[in-house]
Amino acid sequence: MTILLSVTGFDPDRWRGALQAADPAASIVLAPAHAADESIRYAVVWKQPPGLLSTLPNLRAIFSLGAGVDHILKDGTLPDVPILRIVADDLTNRMSEYVVWRVLDHFRKGAAYRQAQARREWVDWPQPAARDVTVGVMGLGELGRDAARKLAALGFAVTGWSRSGRPVEGLTVHGGEAGLKRFLAETDILVVLLPLTPETAGLIDETLLSGLKRRTPLGGPVLINAGRGGLQDEAAILGALEAGTLMEASLDVFQREPLPDDSPLWRHPAVFVTPHAAALSDPDALAPTVMAQIAAIERGEMPSNRVDRAAGY
Repeated sequence: MTILLSVTGFDPDRWRGALQAADPAASIVLAPAHAADESIRYAVVWKQPPGLLSTLPNLRAIFSLGAGVDHILKDGTLPDVPILRIVADDLTNRMSEYVVWRVLDHFRKGAAYRQAQARREWVDWPQPAARDVTVGVMGLGELGRDAARKLAALGFAVTGWSRSGRPVEGLTVHGGEAGLKRFLAETDILVVLLPLTPETAGLIDETLLSGLKRRTPLGGPVLINAGRGGLQDEAAILGALEAGTLMEASLDVFQREPLPDDSPLWRHPAVFVTPHAAALSDPDALAPTVMAQIAAIERGEMPSNRVDRAAGY
């Protein structure tokens, strides 16, 4: 059994070593040297070159080395085989850590205190209780559900929105276009963990931001986007901050990555920037999940976490 590894932006040797350690009997080869190899049955990828996967005549499945799969689906030449995304505790926990960190920082006025420290000012501000602050989570897949549970455990009022509106135990869920206005109107801190699809591209725009609750216990609404950069209109975010429609934002993803040096997001005092680092894919933690999935397929079992190509996730 041969597995093709094609990664951009990751260390291919580290991933090959982790996959090999998870299954010493597997043959792991690096793209593009082995493209069109008839022995290749699986492809493990992150931002693979367009057209690469269509050259593999005996390919049985494609694995994404991350929670998102938009980097795969944008290739119009994909073969008709299952696409599988990674769902692993390590990846889920890392994302929830990021979300909880950013929610708490905005909630406890981290930016204001850092600015006061720089001015050497001994000052404090009124502090609401967590129960009085509503965190709205957009996107209720594995990552969104886990983040919502952990925020609720800290005492926040948590609601959720998804396209389907499928119920989630212990969470008030709004669904579809009909539920979006209600969801936004009750949200103090908006956490976006949606996949990037044709329906969600550019969703975080002036209209959406203007729908957030105006009077919040924090002094204004907050945006946290750790989903995909293509979800957001960055000019609209900056405009909302300047207009006071939005109080603060934490952004981990951007329309262009790396974020260009001349982007005003770098120096805006109300914006916290991280370099697409909310939930890094750790080869040692995730490789066993990939190899277990491959072993299951080899045994004739149906793979889990299969992507719906029509839905885009």
